[in-house]
Amino acid sequence: MENPYLRQIEARIVEKKYMNGKYYLKTNKTIFYPNLAGGQPGDKGTINGIEVLETYEDGEDIIHVLKENVHSDRVKMSIDWNTRFDYMQQHSGQHLLSSSFYKLFNGETIGFYIGKDYVYIDVNIPKISKKDIEKIELFANKIIFSNFMIKSYIVGKEDVNKLPVRKDPKVNSNIRIVEIDEIDFSPCCGTHVRNTGEIGIIKIRKVEPYKGNIRVEFVCGYRALRDYCWKSEYIQDISHLLSSKDKDVKAKVEKLYLQKEKLEKENRELREKIYRYEASNLINTAKVENQISFIIHKFTDRDIKEIQSIARIISSYDSTVSILGVENKDKSQFIVTRSNNIDINIKGILENISKDKDIKGGGNAHLIQGSCNKPDLDNILNAFYYKIVENLNP
Repeated sequence: MENPYLRQIEARIVEKKYMNGKYYLKTNKTIFYPNLAGGQPGDKGTINGIEVLETYEDGEDIIHVLKENVHSDRVKMSIDWNTRFDYMQQHSGQHLLSSSFYKLFNGETIGFYIGKDYVYIDVNIPKISKKDIEKIELFANKIIFSNFMIKSYIVGKEDVNKLPVRKDPKVNSNIRIVEIDEIDFSPCCGTHVRNTGEIGIIKIRKVEPYKGNIRVEFVCGYRALRDYCWKSEYIQDISHLLSSKDKDVKAKVEKLYLQKEKLEKENRELREKIYRYEASNLINTAKVENQISFIIHKFTDRDIKEIQSIARIISSYDSTVSILGVENKDKSQFIVTRSNNIDINIKGILENISKDKDIKGGGNAHLIQGSCNKPDLDNILNAFYYKIVENLNP
């Protein structure tokens, strides 16, 4: 609270407990931030060289959880500075971005989360344009580049009412205010940088609807730099692949996407013609029983989705039953269909055959699909044929 830039400090253990294979330490002072206090993740670090697994609040105290015992009441605490400064950048950036939404569009921040890679705020605006988001982002970054001071101080309940706080405090006494040089006043117990310049930059990555409001995902400082680095690398790689300038990549990709859509449509139409041709050939080889055409066929090394399409076409003909199997390297599958004008419950026949055969499957009265052991496929296809014929001739 007093100095978030402290990386090491000496302290004294005032209480130590051992529970569930871990040690729980209270100290007379600490530089460790408690996990998720005010929405901010806790610090990483060590006590006497032993890793601190977790920190959390217990009333007025902060508990440090360690896997190993500390054999001294005098300890040296060290925090991971990279993690601490990252959270300082993100948290200060969040205050600034929330203030920008509030000042420009009267949008109040109703949710806030610092994740491992990204930060987001929920703002009570139902929707917002891309142009307005660009305006907010530019406004926030102008404040960053102007390098305004960020300070924190404690006030009482009566003094809070004299300040233009962006949100009401959750406590009634010893209220800590984080102020961005008369630009933003916010009750907060988090760690923050000394001035807006240390935030570096704010980059809004994504805005999407969320429960009637908007969720704004963003990154600050070093996170924004890393985000830019991998995106820049990707753009360069793609521009090399497409033999285009980086600024022309989007237009080139859009053109390729439209070409792909056209080719896929043509491909689907050609495949449909092939499936109809295959279905017609199979119908010509049908075995007829009681004026019903039975198509029994086993495919090899075919995608089950292709067999589904062929079965669908066959079932569109009146008075047909298709019993199709496909044998691939790793498994065997089958599909059984019937025309709408045939009064047979195919699913019921599957359940009947399942009593004697090791098969898995499901479906409805018109169509079933399943799988079986490879050596059993022929017998199962024949079993469906005989059971269906049997139902035709009770």
